[in-house]
Amino acid sequence: MTTTIEVPKRGLPVTIITGFLGSGKTTLLNHILNNQQGMRTAVLVNEFGEISIDSELIVSSEEDLVELNNGCICCTVRDDIAESVLRLMERSDKIDYLVVETTGLADPLPVALTFLGPELRDLTRLDSIVTLVDATNFAPDLFNSDVAYSQIAYGDVILLNKTDLVTEPELQRLEKRIREIKEDARILRSTNSAVPLELILDTDLFQASALPQATAHDHPDPDHSHDHEHCDHPDPDHSHDHHHHNHIEAEGFNSLAFESDQPFSLDAFQNFLNELPDAVFRAKGVLWFSESPERHIFHLSGRRYTLSSDEWPRQPKNQLVLIGQHLDTAQLREKLQACIARPVTQGKGFGR
Repeated sequence: MTTTIEVPKRGLPVTIITGFLGSGKTTLLNHILNNQQGMRTAVLVNEFGEISIDSELIVSSEEDLVELNNGCICCTVRDDIAESVLRLMERSDKIDYLVVETTGLADPLPVALTFLGPELRDLTRLDSIVTLVDATNFAPDLFNSDVAYSQIAYGDVILLNKTDLVTEPELQRLEKRIREIKEDARILRSTNSAVPLELILDTDLFQASALPQATAHDHPDPDHSHDHEHCDHPDPDHSHDHHHHNHIEAEGFNSLAFESDQPFSLDAFQNFLNELPDAVFRAKGVLWFSESPERHIFHLSGRRYTLSSDEWPRQPKNQLVLIGQHLDTAQLREKLQACIARPVTQGKGFGR
């Protein structure tokens, strides 16, 4: 007689990737997509524009979901994380793993509580929270940000990124500072967010019982309410969006989105960058210059920026987002508008 043993299902494992603006979350997601093997992984992101998905990897695309030929799926976050996860699971019954990216200004706790709430706790298993920290631009010290502090306090793995740009004594100082925020932090060092995936995925490091301890540290804002009920939170999405925006407003974070269907002057934009105020600590966009026929992908973090180029898949257009604290957005918009190149006359065009 054969006895069938029912093995209880543990639920879809979930890793949350968090970290302040410019810390390398997108690069880590690309690393996972390019190196994940043997499992069908879903990545829940804020917008596909943040993920560099090579066209040859795409099998099919529809509305808010892209299927890749390496078995991975990318899906955009809708207004509600739980709803997005449920929709994703309904559309595919062969997902082995889920990676969720938070925004750079998000406290990861409400996201974690969503997976511990009644809608998802029986379907998913929160495996770990991975927090990226930019070693060249250490957010809690530089911005005195409650959000950046919480990202470290709730992290199961702290990925100290861009270590190739910082000296060893400085790295040791940063690691000491991280351990002042979270004493038992598991710190990994990385360059370009490259880390063995077995160190961050399917680690089973998350413990719901550890969440209250994270709030017991010397929090920079003692009146900030993180005193949630945890595993049995009655409504994991209750006022979290409001809570998140209160964070942003209280700490003075604001942003500017700039669009133009006219090209920039390269020299004028370079002068704009040279005069960029310190209050701007993150920028990203797709740029069009009158001097070049190519599309330029722009990323700025702190005082460093990168500019890569490829072909335009559509009509050229300038799209740029600046993020910082207490930004004079009207003045920045005026300066960007001044970067617009004067119309080319007498038949002159690219390559003048």
